[in-house]
Amino acid sequence: MFSSVAHLARANPFNAPHLQLVHDGLTGHRSSPVGPPGPPRRSRNLAAAAVEEYSCEYGSMKFYALCGFGGVLSCGLTHTAVVPLDLVKCRMQVDPQKYKGIFNGFSVTLKEDGVRGLAKGWAPTFIGYSMQGLCKFGFYEVFKVLYSNMLGEENTYLWRTSLYLAASASAEFFADIALAPMEAAKVRIQTQPGYANTLRDAAPKMYKEEGLKAFYKGVAPLWMRQIPYTMMKFACFERTVEALYKFVVPKPRSECTKAEQLVVTFVAGYIAGVFCAIVSHPADSVVSVLNKEKGSSASQVLQRLGFRGVWKGLFARIIMIGTLTALQWFIYDSVKVYFRLPRPPPPEMPESLKKKLGLTQ
Repeated sequence: MFSSVAHLARANPFNAPHLQLVHDGLTGHRSSPVGPPGPPRRSRNLAAAAVEEYSCEYGSMKFYALCGFGGVLSCGLTHTAVVPLDLVKCRMQVDPQKYKGIFNGFSVTLKEDGVRGLAKGWAPTFIGYSMQGLCKFGFYEVFKVLYSNMLGEENTYLWRTSLYLAASASAEFFADIALAPMEAAKVRIQTQPGYANTLRDAAPKMYKEEGLKAFYKGVAPLWMRQIPYTMMKFACFERTVEALYKFVVPKPRSECTKAEQLVVTFVAGYIAGVFCAIVSHPADSVVSVLNKEKGSSASQVLQRLGFRGVWKGLFARIIMIGTLTALQWFIYDSVKVYFRLPRPPPPEMPESLKKKLGLTQ
């Protein structure tokens, strides 16, 4: 499968080196061996340099593997870093009478558990979200190539938002299966006082009480929460980056330094994160309560919480997810820069489509 994907990726509209060279007019000069010695040769040299600057081909196995590694770092590290905020948010969702707000939640937690109590659930968080990041970012690149080749170059441009949505939803479907067991353990540790303090204590206890169901009963609510979240995360990010370079950044992306490009990545990531938090918060509330309780279904929890109940803890989640998403995109893009992976520029309308629409002379 991956070898066929790699083959298709060479002709894919998202293949940055190929597209960039075509748009810059740096390819297609092979047929004229005799010509002015200066500019054409310089263009060919620039083209060769542009190709050689990447450590692998777009869509190769190495490309997907390193993208997956970037996802491990971006999701695993960031989610672990905000465990204290996540802990308070979860407790506000499952016990709003005791944890009345974000600051009150921190105060009560510190009083009862001390500073160490704020780190409860860090191990399942790190393991679970590292696995989720591997699938989320790695499979997103795979599905983006597959769906793009199904659509063709012109339709890929015209339907690019739908493509981002479909590729991210497909990737997240598998990512949540990888996340579910650790998410269930994390919520038990964080929201049930005295149940368990570590993953080593929680996992065997959960299995003894409910079997494998304990680890996967939350996968459907996870899909409800994470698939809309990830669709918004990727589609909003991709279109925000495109808009920033078009309307805000005063020069083309190709003229920006790597540091400037990463700043754009961070800003676009934060904007996407705010929308992600709002879209996915009701399902997040259901997941938190469901993983705490035995024998409840998602529909029962949703009915009991009501409209107002599912929005508890939204402010804390906007801060957490906004920062989280911005850092995730920043780390992911930094990994691509470090390993010299192809990083596609914002999409441009194909020349064939411009001719069809009469936009070229």
